[in-house]
Amino acid sequence: MTQEPSKAAGPNLFWLAALLIALILVSFAIGRYPPLNQLTPQRLAEDVLAQRLILNLRVPRVLTAVLVGASLAAAGAVLQMIFGNPLVEPGFLGVSQGAGFGAALAIILLAHNFYTTQILAAVFAFLGLGFSYLIARRVRFGGWILRLILAGIAVSALFSSGLGILKYVADPLSQLPEITFWLLGGLWAVTWPQFISILPAILLGLAVLLLMRWRLNLLSLNDQTAFSLGSSPARERMILLVAAVLITAASVSVAGMVSWVGLLVPHIARRIYGADARHMLPASMLIGAIFTLICDDLGRSLFTGEIPLGILTSLIGASLFLYLMYRRGSGLST
Repeated sequence: MTQEPSKAAGPNLFWLAALLIALILVSFAIGRYPPLNQLTPQRLAEDVLAQRLILNLRVPRVLTAVLVGASLAAAGAVLQMIFGNPLVEPGFLGVSQGAGFGAALAIILLAHNFYTTQILAAVFAFLGLGFSYLIARRVRFGGWILRLILAGIAVSALFSSGLGILKYVADPLSQLPEITFWLLGGLWAVTWPQFISILPAILLGLAVLLLMRWRLNLLSLNDQTAFSLGSSPARERMILLVAAVLITAASVSVAGMVSWVGLLVPHIARRIYGADARHMLPASMLIGAIFTLICDDLGRSLFTGEIPLGILTSLIGASLFLYLMYRRGSGLST
């Protein structure tokens, strides 16, 4: 008897997309001014300040939160499948640490212009991947994936040490607070120019990942099996790695260090939709966007002062991760 093709185990992705769209519309209205209970179409039509605040600040911030969440979650899902390790996250190849080093360098040497910080963060994020790749090519023991993971750990440690040195020599009254707040992660400085600056890179990277999600199931197998099924493991893995690093670098360059999205969200998507990348990858993108947007809404509305996005994603993400672990043994699905 022939078996029917496997289907997504969870609800249709349409409902996740509908939830995200509804949350985006609600997020446009969340803020100190005008109060949510006074935000009517008539008030919005008459209040020029409210119009400018929503269109020039709130809308690009909300859309950037969606892009950042979708990118980090997609990168995490792809890397976890490629390396067969459920504890891999987008920054483990030296990407996040390289971006942090580049941003700190821009703040200290270039008087903290947002664009120079963004550019140097992206450049050093790619340098992190490049160094990891070159070191892994020269190491003579173990398989390729093991060598790349070990090289990524070493490069991350080097960039973290360099970041510590930069923080030590930074001006404690001006530069050090800026570095600290950038590393905490946040979207308070995002306007239309910043959103547009990362849009092409993220759309390109996500398009590559979505188009190649059919191949991820093969690449999660060993190289001999993947090759026998018509895949070119080394080339396809490199394409996926570059796309994942591209969207991670773009996200980190504008939002700073936003942790746990790329680690936690793929586990949730696998729990609901199964391990098939055809369903799990787009689900990870949608859930990551929803999770990040909710955290950003909470960060700017809970208290008078804004809570950095990275703090909330870490706090909520780690709590959910512990819940997953206690719910079913380890709670980790590969």
